[in-house]
This record gives sequence, C-alpha cells and structure tokens, in this order.
Amino acid sequence: MNNTIRHTLLCTAIAVIGLSGCSKETDTIKIALAGPSTGAVAQYGEMQFIGAKMAIEQINKAGGVMGKQLEGVVYDDACDPKQAVAVANKIVNDNIKFVVGHLCSSSTQPASDIYEDDGILMVTAASTSPDITSRGYKLVFRTIGLDSMQGPTAGNFIADVIKPTNVAVIHDKQQYGEGIATAVKQTLEGKGVKVSLFEGLNAGDKDFSAMIAKVKQSGADFVYYGGYHPELGLLLRQSKEKGLNVRFMGPEGVGNKELSAIAGEASEGLLVTLPKSFDQDPKNQALVEAFKAKNEDPTGPFVFPAYAAVQVIAEGITKAGDTDTSKVAAALRANSFETPTGTLAFDDKGDLKDFTFVVYQWHQDATKTVAQ
Repeated sequence: MNNTIRHTLLCTAIAVIGLSGCSKETDTIKIALAGPSTGAVAQYGEMQFIGAKMAIEQINKAGGVMGKQLEGVVYDDACDPKQAVAVANKIVNDNIKFVVGHLCSSSTQPASDIYEDDGILMVTAASTSPDITSRGYKLVFRTIGLDSMQGPTAGNFIADVIKPTNVAVIHDKQQYGEGIATAVKQTLEGKGVKVSLFEGLNAGDKDFSAMIAKVKQSGADFVYYGGYHPELGLLLRQSKEKGLNVRFMGPEGVGNKELSAIAGEASEGLLVTLPKSFDQDPKNQALVEAFKAKNEDPTGPFVFPAYAAVQVIAEGITKAGDTDTSKVAAALRANSFETPTGTLAFDDKGDLKDFTFVVYQWHQDATKTVAQ
C-alpha cells in the first residue's frame, strides 16, 4: 500500500473517534540520509553525510524551503543490501518522503525498489551502477555519473596513454565492482587491448596470494581493479611484497585516504578515476572554508555530489510548489540546477545529462594529481 494512502486512512480513523493531532503538515521537511556509518566503507558514508548536512544547514540559514526548515535524519545501512532494505522500510514507516542515498550500488538498488513503490523520491550521490536507473522508475535520481561513463574513461586512458601489452581485470564480485570492471574490459577489448585475466576475488578476504599468482601467470603488465579500497589496499601491498611490479588502476570506490594507510608506499602511482576535485573550484572556496571551519574534509569524492543532492531536492520542492514527490520529480526533469558541482540537468531515467570523471594519480600521502 502506498505510504500516503496509509497515512490518510490512519488520519481518517483518528478523526472518526474524535482525536486530534494528525495533520499532514509538519514543522520540517525531513530528508533521510542513508548510507554506511559503520562497516568497511564507512569513510565514504561520512563524505556523503557531511556534504548533505552542510547543504541542509546552509539552506536553512537562507530561510529553508517553502517556509519550512529541512531536517536530516541519518540511517546506517553498513553498505549491506539486507540492511539497506531494512533501512528503506524504516524510512517508509517514519513517513519521510525524500532520501539522499544510498551509497553502495548493491544497497541502493533494492532500497530504490521500496522507495519507488511507496512514493519516496531518492537521489543518490554515490551509486554509479547503470542498473539503478535502467528500470523506468520515476522517483530515482543521482548526482554522480554512471559506470558506463567511468569505465570508458578508465579504459581509454589505459589504452591510449599507458599502452600496456595486456591487462588483468579483477573485481570484487559485487554489483558496483564487477559492473565497472566489465565496462573497463569491454572498452579495452574494443580498442584492441588484450585482457589476459578477468576474475573476481571475495570482498573481505585478507590474503590475495592466489590472485597475485594468477596475475603473474597471465603475463599482464597492468592491472585494473573494480571494487573498494580495503581489498585494493591489501592487494597493492601484497603485490609489492611478492614482486608483482605492475601499475594498478581503480574507480572512485578506492579513492580514499584509508587506501594509503593500508597500502603504504605501494599506493604511490595508482591511477584512480574520480569526479572532478570540486573543492579546487574557485567558486566553491567559501563552501570549502565552511567545511574546514567545522573540521570536516571537503576533498572526498562524494562530499559535493551529496551537497548537490540535497540542493536539487530543495529546489525541486520550491519549483513544484509542493512536497508531493511526483510533482518534485517532474520539476527535477523539467529544470536545470546551479550547484557546486556545476549545472545539473536530469534525463528521463533520472541520470545526469552530463558528468565528467577525471583520471588522477594517487600518492602515498593520500594526495592526488591529475594524471598525464
């Protein structure tokens, strides 16, 4: 049953027995902030949370939305699909109409099924799997690009700039990791680059000796990894220890300072595709200073996209003149929005019409520079 219908029936029942206090009007417009605050990739969740909370704070200081203040409510899904489903159901039960999240694609997809069914509008600032928006849903959006954009960016850079003899493509067998790895493999093969190994490892494993041996046996002189930083950090460190002296590349899911903490000097020279460094844009310097004043790091890849996610929800409500999520979704598709990540416009699927991933060279001190 649709959440709005449930609410209406409950209010009708209360009215019949003569009780009050069931107005649909509330003092705030709640936005659920769903993602990992615990688990192996909690660092990424923190990026999303600080970006979204800053947007809420600044929008509220400017007067809020339609005379109301925004209120962010954090939900921890631990980047686990089952927990994400439980979180989504909790958000439905809490009668929240808007969600920024989730973060991991494998969590976002099942949660979005629930949101679409219950009339909740979701904007993910981090999930890049094309499958999330390929199902014709009307209430699902994102403020980051797709793996179908990121994969070719990586694959073309490998083929045109690195020019390896053959490549080993490894992934973590999860929706995000295997999806981006497949897109890279297809791009490489389309450019005539030999992919000598395409194989998955298990997320959470600690010993990658067998995989390193397979890479050596394949004769690959370059490795692409699709997944997150905990596994890649160990893979880099163990590869160096075992004499596998090849260059590695990964997606935005590995671009985290914790990677350097795990891999140490073995992280030096890693190639990473990431969103543009929005914190380096001169127009965003006041916002960067606002983060720093709160002792928050504005450099993470999901900080500014999460800020933009809240902003487009707020401006979508304003343009719709209503918090009805179907009207807000229509407003999002019909308009463009000036945000700290640029001018955002959505296509019929809820994806951005334009987004750029950049290839960076990672350094062992967790800084990065644009790769040449």
